[in-house]
Amino acid sequence: MIPFNTRPALIERGERRATFRQPFWIAKTEMTWDLYDIFVFGLDHPEGPDESDVDAITRPSKPYIAMDRGFGKSGYPVISVSYHGAKMFCEWLSKKTGRTYRLPTAAEWVLACGVGGTDLDPVDDYAWYKSNATYTTHPVGTKKPDALGLHDMYGNASEWCTGGDDEPVTMGGSYRDSAQEIGCTMRVEPSDTWNASDPQIPKSVWWLADGGFVGFRIVCIPQEDEGASNEERQ
Repeated sequence: MIPFNTRPALIERGERRATFRQPFWIAKTEMTWDLYDIFVFGLDHPEGPDESDVDAITRPSKPYIAMDRGFGKSGYPVISVSYHGAKMFCEWLSKKTGRTYRLPTAAEWVLACGVGGTDLDPVDDYAWYKSNATYTTHPVGTKKPDALGLHDMYGNASEWCTGGDDEPVTMGGSYRDSAQEIGCTMRVEPSDTWNASDPQIPKSVWWLADGGFVGFRIVCIPQEDEGASNEERQ
């Protein structure tokens, strides 16, 4: 993870203003299926759940279609996951590790993206998007990182964040979008159409049957005696 040591300050970017009072570490890449499937299928307890607090966390319903859309699993970004699913994964990982993981706020995401250097030219070197992705996600970290060391902030999978009103929003654009539709300011609110074809009644709160472009990355909040140093965290 990449440390992001913010001092209490008012950050202005265009018409958006946000106060940052807490350092954080942000994942170098989008979350992959390798770890998410451990959460989904309970692979951390192959012999069955124990009585720990970790197993008190509700796990996702088993997917009823191939949620990776056949794009690939190992090393590929998680897609088709709901905001609820992404948040519950963070809660599970926090209890599993004893650290605090969560989704980034939209303001944190925009700030990290901007500090990383938004003038990523040529964009083909840094992003999987409509012109080069052949309508599929690609393994994370296969394009060049930005100046902060972050991969795929532009394109590949769009990323769940928490908006200023505590409502979900996706950031960055995806492999489906044009060069003009990816980047630090690309912000899209979720739509019912992202799960329109789910045949279940009620529809799943964990999966997006038509959201095969939505994923996430996580942030970790340093413990009080750590702060966000300049040292990268694994």
